[in-house]
Amino acid sequence: MSKTIVLTGAGGVLCSTMAMALAKKGNRIAVLDLREEAANKVAQEIKDAGAEAIGVAANVLEKDSLEKAKQVVNDAFGKVDILVNGAGGNHPLGTTSNPFFAMEDLQNAAEGFKTFFDLDPKGIEFTFNLNFLGTLIPTQVFATDMVGREGCSILNISSMNAYTPLTKIPAYSGAKAAISNFTQWLAVHFSKVGIRVNALAPGFFLTDQNRALLTNEDGSLTQRGQQIIDQTPMGRYGTADDLVSSTLYLCDDASAFVTGIVIPIDGGFSAYSGV
Repeated sequence: MSKTIVLTGAGGVLCSTMAMALAKKGNRIAVLDLREEAANKVAQEIKDAGAEAIGVAANVLEKDSLEKAKQVVNDAFGKVDILVNGAGGNHPLGTTSNPFFAMEDLQNAAEGFKTFFDLDPKGIEFTFNLNFLGTLIPTQVFATDMVGREGCSILNISSMNAYTPLTKIPAYSGAKAAISNFTQWLAVHFSKVGIRVNALAPGFFLTDQNRALLTNEDGSLTQRGQQIIDQTPMGRYGTADDLVSSTLYLCDDASAFVTGIVIPIDGGFSAYSGV
């Protein structure tokens, strides 16, 4: 049965691929992104493939913006059946320069060098807001369409950081752990009104946000990039297509008795002890 599906952050590489896959199953897709041009571009690609889609500009941290976006979606496609909370990201001001603190770090005066003690609360606040509030607020807005109806669900995007925090990025790791916890809480909270809530926990995927961190200009791996591959039993980064099957499953009525789970899609990273 065709459903109306809203995806936030869908102008990016990963969520745009998920949007296209859901569209090919006959669903009506609302591509939401802070960047209207990016949202419209993805929506046009979906329409060119013969499916229904609209691009809508929306800020996941502003309820008024989301309410306006919801009205556009309702006018075009009717009530929302599924919400994919794809918006998220990190901020350099919430990131340390080194994975381990050393005594000599206290004397390091290099420009841009940050220890734990230099982390900027504003950068940490931005990261938590974008990931956690950027999931909570869209859910408040779009789930009003779902209450008491059949076949409705919410799909959040957590991270393998939620299982074991990565070095250098405490804000992002903590924010994604909050998403996993919130997914479970919300699944219980909405269990009596027909809304399922689940999440994906991607491992390492090359995106515009992390490409410079993980690869050099010539395409070779940085030291951190190689370290990641060495810790990934399957020996590669994920691709956007690796998210498709789990997305389709959790958004489909085939998973009608599945709620409150977080599926790692990480090539075995979270299962590997390093030994």
